[in-house]
Amino acid sequence: MQLLIYSITYPVILGISKLPWKLFYGFSDCTYFITYYIIRYRRKTVTENLTLVFPEKSEEEIKRIRKAFYKHMCDMFLEMTKSLSISREELIKRYKVVNLEEFHKFEKKNKSIIALMGHYGSFEWSNAIDLVSINPCVGIYKQIKNKHFDNLAHRIRGRFNSRLIASHKVARQIIKDKQENTVCAYGMISDQSPKINNAKYWTDFMGIKVPIFLGGEFLAQRLDVIVLYLQVKKVKRGHYEVKFIPISENSTEEEKFYSIKKYLQLLEEQIRDEPEYYLWTHKRWKHRNAEKPEGAIID
Repeated sequence: MQLLIYSITYPVILGISKLPWKLFYGFSDCTYFITYYIIRYRRKTVTENLTLVFPEKSEEEIKRIRKAFYKHMCDMFLEMTKSLSISREELIKRYKVVNLEEFHKFEKKNKSIIALMGHYGSFEWSNAIDLVSINPCVGIYKQIKNKHFDNLAHRIRGRFNSRLIASHKVARQIIKDKQENTVCAYGMISDQSPKINNAKYWTDFMGIKVPIFLGGEFLAQRLDVIVLYLQVKKVKRGHYEVKFIPISENSTEEEKFYSIKKYLQLLEEQIRDEPEYYLWTHKRWKHRNAEKPEGAIID
């Protein structure tokens, strides 16, 4: 059954990816209309999230942000399909690193880099950084249950020979790279909500006390890496500017939780500035009223 669904869907995805940009975004507009007005995909969750973190905003302002978010979300996920056919030159132009020389200076320090990312702007085109970096850039991805679509996602995100690591193998593989003196830059999305039994650290995110995913923090504390924040800004439709913002050049010497708290601060600043580009369909604040596990640190 999985193969049948994939066999029907893949030609459609490939066809969409090869559309000229004008038609491509026309298709995205149609997708937005269906997703927002007909299917109403996770509208309740999005509305609850926006109302929760922006209690000062009016109902009309919440609706404006919600609509703008859905338009961006449709663009972003369809842009993932474009990765099947987009040229190297086009991808670099559309996902532009604005402080590339500074990033290269970090790369030349002969230390691996952990670039902490959020579900903000465009994270699907971040493999473009591997096309302009000195050292290999490694993407972290979550496996999809349908093995055929998982292979497709791997093919899309690993295009141009980018290296990928499944999320459940991240710590083991990065430690192995360290032991083998392999210097890389690892991109890690770090704003997801951990399972409640793994909620060992709680702090404020968008003014609400929630458990924090500590994968990047754990590795930064254990390994001698440079920690950066990958700031992604949407300039216009299909065009993004990326900037690497330093968090720590000596992560093992920082106070515990310093890197993750600084990361959350930088991400929150972006969300408050342009909230429509954050991924509001996730239930990021679902554990806010949950009982704290024994031994959890509340900051």
